[in-house]
Amino acid sequence: MSEDSRQPYVRRGAEIEYTEVSAADGMAKGVLIGPEQGAPNLAIRRFTLEPGATVPKHTNEIEHEQYVLAGEYVVGLAEEEFTVSPGDSLFIPAGVVHWYRNDGDEEGAFICAVPDGDDAIELV
Repeated sequence: MSEDSRQPYVRRGAEIEYTEVSAADGMAKGVLIGPEQGAPNLAIRRFTLEPGATVPKHTNEIEHEQYVLAGEYVVGLAEEEFTVSPGDSLFIPAGVVHWYRNDGDEEGAFICAVPDGDDAIELV
């Protein structure tokens, strides 16, 4: 898609389809804006973590920037664990081991922005 052919785009929340993340227990992902909507450089995704959800230790080939929307949950980054809540932001460089755990009674949710392109996930 050439730069001249790109058009502004508004996507309504009701249009977003969420799918279970196969490597996780209790996590779902919806792509808010990505290549299918004409975004050439970034994809914005929304993840939910059910109460009791666990995501195993893993790495990604691409960086992640995240913003916590709802709930309180644990994010492991390298050798440390952090309890995050709405308004917190995270930067996860490519190749850094990370994981998630929702020990609370409320659903957790976050926005994740990533560079467009292939991303290999490797479980640790």
